[in-house]
Amino acid sequence: MTPANIVQKLWNYCNVLRDDGMSYGDYVEQLTYLLFLKMADERSKPPYSQQSPVPAGYDWPSLIRKDGDELFDHYRHLLDHLGKEKGLLGLIFNKSQNKFQDPAKLRRLLVDLIDREDWSIMSADVKGDAYEGLLEKNAQDTKSGAGQYFTPRPLIRAMVDVIRPRPGEKICDPACGTGGFLLASHDFIVKHFPTMTRGEKRALKDATFSGWELVQSTARLCAMNLMLHGIGANGGKLPLNVSDSLAADPGERFDVVLTNPPFGKKSSTTVMGADGKVVKEKDTYERDDFWATTSNKQLNFLQHVKTLLRLHGRCAIVVPDNVLFEGGAGETIRRKLLHECDVHTLLRLPTGLFYAQGVKANVLFFDRKPASETPWTRKLWIYDLRTNMHFTLKTNPLKREDLDEFVECCNPGNRHERQPTWSEENPAGRWRSYDYEELVNRDKASLDIFWLKDESLEDSDNLPEPHIIAAEIVEDLEAALEQFREIAADLGVGEDMEKSP
Repeated sequence: MTPANIVQKLWNYCNVLRDDGMSYGDYVEQLTYLLFLKMADERSKPPYSQQSPVPAGYDWPSLIRKDGDELFDHYRHLLDHLGKEKGLLGLIFNKSQNKFQDPAKLRRLLVDLIDREDWSIMSADVKGDAYEGLLEKNAQDTKSGAGQYFTPRPLIRAMVDVIRPRPGEKICDPACGTGGFLLASHDFIVKHFPTMTRGEKRALKDATFSGWELVQSTARLCAMNLMLHGIGANGGKLPLNVSDSLAADPGERFDVVLTNPPFGKKSSTTVMGADGKVVKEKDTYERDDFWATTSNKQLNFLQHVKTLLRLHGRCAIVVPDNVLFEGGAGETIRRKLLHECDVHTLLRLPTGLFYAQGVKANVLFFDRKPASETPWTRKLWIYDLRTNMHFTLKTNPLKREDLDEFVECCNPGNRHERQPTWSEENPAGRWRSYDYEELVNRDKASLDIFWLKDESLEDSDNLPEPHIIAAEIVEDLEAALEQFREIAADLGVGEDMEKSP
């Protein structure tokens, strides 16, 4: 059965459960619990004969034998028990709850949809692609908010194609969501290095990747996604930390960091006293390894990523526009980054890519370098995929081929031989470079740079379709609203005031 068939089969059943009030997110979460139990049972039998991590009496056979109210009671008891376990079981089942309303519908999912398939015998591609399909469908449900943890896969693949991870490198995502960057890096290495040794293949599965995710329910989906793709599934440790990655320097260093930190500007850290009571809540991270102290979460992630990189390590990070132009700490961080790292590429992204509304984003590529009196950034190459480009999530979603020219211009094999497509003779070229001196002499060392003419402002005959204009207006209003919320928060306006009609 193909991934599309499996996704459709599982998703059709979700529509039945929606009538009982179960959300898309709840459904994917319940599937995660049940798939884990089924696969653990499969792998305890020949030819695998592995010891199951699930205690007897709380495993798949104990569930499949029951029906009706007895099934319901046992399922609730099972989730509660496994959620108290340590390690992998705790990661999957922590705070898990039964969201089914009808024992018959739970029984049907168990028997008709999950038990009929041999999940372990399926290739990792089929299982993983099927689960990715479910996660994408869940992200499309904008009411759930799950979209903020899901980066469009075509964008991820293009970023990975530019970074070009290799066997033996350590790869990290400090805000890993459902694991898209880690899995795309895995797929790139498998595809481009088909002659890996057995040791390299084992290291790829068990020692290459590290991820941090703050939200427990998202970390659960990421863990399942990694396992279904064969990462850490064969007794290896799942490379996932459920914690605030910004809280401290983990001490580990990585060859590659690929990440899309969560949207939104403010960070908030709650500090607990010895008696367990909240003694203060702060919105800044005071770390010795940071260039500047700021409440801007995106600027903090940019500094954190610099810390995570080994010397000559490579990074691609999605950042909102404010990181490119904001003054104060933003200017300090940009100047330090340009001096201490080789900031070589900026991709200006169009609107309409992300499930979280009101986001104008970019991808910044840089390498960490040793200490030097002279700046490491010599030339920043910028590709403008925003001006006169119109994408929507449903009618015109971004495809990988939309990024072909960008990847080709980057010349990942030898970026020192890049050629601009922009010139005075070709003012519509989307790819051009700016020297270090030009960048640091701009107001606040702003990297918010455009040069293409907006055709819709030049010629009313070239206006986009009305639904595209409407979508862009919504994006702009959402972005403005988010900025006003942040200003209101800085002025001490309470949440009730912010949300009042």
